[in-house]
Amino acid sequence: MINNLELPFITSDLGCVTGVIKQRPEDFCVEEVPLYEPCGEGTHVYAFIEKQQLTTHDAVARMAAALGVRRADIGYAGRKDAQAITRQWISIEHIDPDKLMALDCPQIKVLKIGRHGNKLRVGHLSANKFMIRMRNLSVPAKQAEQITQAIMDVLIRRGVPNYFGPQRFGGRSDSGRLGEMLIKNDTTEFCRLFLGDADNETDKRFIEARQLYEQGNYEQALECWPKAFHDHRRMLKELVRTKGNFKRASRALDDAMKNLLVSAWQSALFNEVLAARMPRIDTILLGDMAMKHDNGACFHVEQPDVDQPRCQSFEISPTGPLLGMRTARLTDAAGEIENPILDREALTEDDLRRIKNFGARGGRRALRFQPRDVHIASGADNRGDYLELAFELDSGCYATTLLREITKTDIA
Repeated sequence: MINNLELPFITSDLGCVTGVIKQRPEDFCVEEVPLYEPCGEGTHVYAFIEKQQLTTHDAVARMAAALGVRRADIGYAGRKDAQAITRQWISIEHIDPDKLMALDCPQIKVLKIGRHGNKLRVGHLSANKFMIRMRNLSVPAKQAEQITQAIMDVLIRRGVPNYFGPQRFGGRSDSGRLGEMLIKNDTTEFCRLFLGDADNETDKRFIEARQLYEQGNYEQALECWPKAFHDHRRMLKELVRTKGNFKRASRALDDAMKNLLVSAWQSALFNEVLAARMPRIDTILLGDMAMKHDNGACFHVEQPDVDQPRCQSFEISPTGPLLGMRTARLTDAAGEIENPILDREALTEDDLRRIKNFGARGGRRALRFQPRDVHIASGADNRGDYLELAFELDSGCYATTLLREITKTDIA
């Protein structure tokens, strides 16, 4: 699979501005735009919260403990970064609104509440608004503003390549490969990558544990692995219990983690197809499956000349695959680019069924996205000069992918 560093840019001829983001939490702010507002009635209480330097998972854990509810009882629409100030909606059923409004939890504020008839689920999200300040700029702030504006003009007109960001593929950049091994039922190689592969480890906490696994010392590896890493320890315990049964060990992995790894494999394959289409992500080809941006519906392109004006106006975009049982294949000119990449995976019917069993049915994803409500400015405060970017992106689009076009480097 293609390395993220090799993914081509659409603005490669326009230079770059590099710098530091997230130097302090207020330099990276995200606010959810909900798919729907609470209607005012129902058993579920919605709370719009602001959190600092906490992942959504950590914030939910703190709120659950403070309110005396289970973590699973708290719903949310999207997962947000820790190194940021983020505003998002959460929901809890049968909670006293006054108790929720009076929540006293470090790094979390409840800004407003409402009622609705259903629990918030991941994906109940329309868009995200970002405000990002970049510091320690590679060029003077005014020049940085000019370069960034020129880049953003192209991105608004042609679109941002809709790559999945490097955070999708884990700290070791191996999540996609792990997902592939799950799909192909290669439990021996899956366990080796997940628990061993010490040469690919940069965190000193794990090197010895991975080396012990490679030596077949599963009990010592278990003792060496940090207790916070429950998935690794659960698999090692199963290897010790079954005397090295890799199939049983792989079954011990949490289902949600397996689904995440398979999704990472789909994402890596999508990135490779998108890279092959670059830079013509604003061009409709014969045989494409084009997506309507207003409702996400896809259709087969039979007359590209007729559909191209709709693409230029950002009404529609060409798509790439999220490979699975329900993924429509391309034909003609578009298929000549995409299909060889998919065929190389040599998936069997059993492999496709496993993808479905891991919760990844398959589909299509737009090759590009368009930033909205863009504002670019330079300024200075007590920390020095900065470049400020504000924009809105549809749910599922990565702000780091947009920033990558400006910096011409990967931002995890």
